[in-house]
Amino acid sequence: MSLPAPLPQARRRRRSPLPALLGVVALASLTAFIAFGNLGKSLEYFVTPTEYLQQRAEYEGRPLRIGGLVRAVRYDPQTLDLRFDVTDGGATFPVQYRGAVSDLFKENQGVVVRGEFEGNTFHASELVVKHSEEYHVPKTQGELKDMLRQSE
Repeated sequence: MSLPAPLPQARRRRRSPLPALLGVVALASLTAFIAFGNLGKSLEYFVTPTEYLQQRAEYEGRPLRIGGLVRAVRYDPQTLDLRFDVTDGGATFPVQYRGAVSDLFKENQGVVVRGEFEGNTFHASELVVKHSEEYHVPKTQGELKDMLRQSE
């Protein structure tokens, strides 16, 4: 008795890659829209007072960081109300801030403030005070004691 002839190989049905490709493109598009669509709303620009004055319409109503030198400081430690002017030599704007202030904050010191303009006054929500880049390690115990006495 002879064995029956083997059956021919079944043909595989080819699936179209189009649905998977469309799904990947749609997912990538949605991710890009979410990431970059809200990017313009959350950007926070750093400007100097002069740059703000020159491009006021572009920055109006947006969260900003404005940097410059501190002038005319008025601070009430009871209410924690701080008012000062920030300048870059070309333009000056008044700043209002409410909160604790670092010991490094003083007249003619560099500062970056985060907040928004309301009219011509900048209402700050955060202060970043620039400190000196110079640091000297005390070489002796006497120098260390002198540094501690000066900081008191």
